[in-house]
Amino acid sequence: MRKYMQETVTSPYKIMAVDDDLGILDSLKVVLKRSGYDLVTFTNPLGAIDKLKSEKFDLLLLDFIMDPLHGDQVVSEIRKFDRDLYILLLTGHKDLAPPLQTLKQLDIQGYCEKSNNFDQLLLLIESGLKSVDQMHIISKINDELKDKNEELEKAYLDTIEILRYTVEAKDPYTRGHSDRVSELSVLIGTKLGLDESTLHILKVGGLFHDIGKIGIPDSILLKETSLNDEEYSQIKNHPSIGVHILGDAEIFKDIIPIVMHHHERYDGKGYPSQLKGDDIPLVARITAVADTFDAMTSKRTYRDALSLDVVKKEIKDCSGTQFDPEIAKVFIDILKNDYKDIEEIQKKYKS
Repeated sequence: MRKYMQETVTSPYKIMAVDDDLGILDSLKVVLKRSGYDLVTFTNPLGAIDKLKSEKFDLLLLDFIMDPLHGDQVVSEIRKFDRDLYILLLTGHKDLAPPLQTLKQLDIQGYCEKSNNFDQLLLLIESGLKSVDQMHIISKINDELKDKNEELEKAYLDTIEILRYTVEAKDPYTRGHSDRVSELSVLIGTKLGLDESTLHILKVGGLFHDIGKIGIPDSILLKETSLNDEEYSQIKNHPSIGVHILGDAEIFKDIIPIVMHHHERYDGKGYPSQLKGDDIPLVARITAVADTFDAMTSKRTYRDALSLDVVKKEIKDCSGTQFDPEIAKVFIDILKNDYKDIEEIQKKYKS
């Protein structure tokens, strides 16, 4: 009975796999068929590119080392005519994967090391298709709201808010976190004397800065122990996934720098773009401080919330390396002289 049910499961998604190893493609077909997915395969990347030009697909599994084109070259060609295709790169070994900067530049959503065990790949595919669903929803609404007014804009925001709550439902830590980051960012921005337009960007950007976590497998997001290198690499994809989800929506264009760059560091050692100093958008530098503060003062599965004294010292010690020195100075001043404002935010949005 179980076998019969598996064979009758169908999926509305169109998935393509490109690999010059026919054995890999045959294995992928069998594994994905069992999970209800149909798969179109190509051993020649040039043929795959032609197919993608004439037919719309939702997700692409792409080998990195191929002839006559490597995976990054294939993606470069695809991005000339399709910016929405969700792409997972397959590598023979993690050391052969392209650098993070290349993944970001080509808008590759993730990569997976080839293995006889396809469980991790299936998790990434399922997470990727969740992101595709959200992109379709946003794209549909965006088409309908070309001539939006205030009422339509509110409807749009309400829809995206549902997506944000979807992320929070996946990760208990995220519950309330985005609201607190939003208000903390506005508090910092107000102390910096920023205009109302920028404060609005900080408010909305804080709410949606982690929207990309919807594309991270639950097994990683909810893990109660330390992440390994591969899992951490997947977590580091959430800014790019967030931009991929929100990128076509005109209403969100001003918050994209926050979604994309809230994990950059002032010394250039952050991700995903390794931006440095003032090259990091101001709104992202502000959100980074608010995000880190809330992370440190929130209880996690593997540690209790840090004390205020420890947090103050950490922010001070990281001024000029992780954080913009001016923003860190302003926030430390808030912690010393206006902590009641922060307590009100924390009370309002209890984790």
